[in-house]
Amino acid sequence: MTATHATVTELTRKIEGRGHKLHMDNFFSSPELFNDLVKKQIYCCGTVRLNRKGMPQDLKPKTTKLKRGDIRVRTRADLTAILWRDKRDVCMLTNIHNAPAEGNFCNERGQAIKPQIVIDYNHHMGYVDKGDRMANSYSTSWCTFKWTKKLFFYLLDLTILNSYILHSSCGGKKISHRNFQFTLVRNMLAHAGPERRVPRPLGRPPKVEKRVTRLEVCGSKHWPTPSETQLRCCVCKATGVTKKVFWKCRKCEVGLCLKNTCFEDYHTKAQF
Repeated sequence: MTATHATVTELTRKIEGRGHKLHMDNFFSSPELFNDLVKKQIYCCGTVRLNRKGMPQDLKPKTTKLKRGDIRVRTRADLTAILWRDKRDVCMLTNIHNAPAEGNFCNERGQAIKPQIVIDYNHHMGYVDKGDRMANSYSTSWCTFKWTKKLFFYLLDLTILNSYILHSSCGGKKISHRNFQFTLVRNMLAHAGPERRVPRPLGRPPKVEKRVTRLEVCGSKHWPTPSETQLRCCVCKATGVTKKVFWKCRKCEVGLCLKNTCFEDYHTKAQF
């Protein structure tokens, strides 16, 4: 028993023997599943994949080329498989309906006439197919090898779709699914706040440190004050000149010339 077969069997355990009719898509349907459920008085109809075990080999696209409106029918006991061509090939499996006639069925405009099996399937599976179509119309997922990411974004798409359905059911101003998603994204971005952009410096970084403590003179009280002892000018020393002074910076505690621009250069220039 396959995983999909076991899933359907478990979900239909409470309706066995009641004669219910079950419609499903091609992910679950198979001849073995239909034969197993009909024994429990559960009758099935749905699309089916042609590569399922037990499907007729002569219905595969390599052996059958159909035109629009063509129908091919294969039966086994009460199980019927049809291959119908509209814009593409549609394969159906049922034990509810009678087998339709084979041939080409088109109206006066050349459009394919839907068999009763397809009409009933579209009627009962309309909301499921519509939900999948709406969720896939503006999907947030992308190709990835990790199934966990696929599952996360698939559930995110379904969450957005369910919220749109709830919003539509509450009345008020009508909005399309597309505009609803745009509005949702805008509100989320507005709630998150503006993006913080850190400015990146251009060119090569300077050799000296950007933040020099002695250059931050705002409120720091860097004022010249007399020194009790003779000091050597720090700026002149850096240029290779020896000069003794009796003045210093009150906060930096270094000797600086007042006659020259040494005091100003020391507190305004990174290099001197």
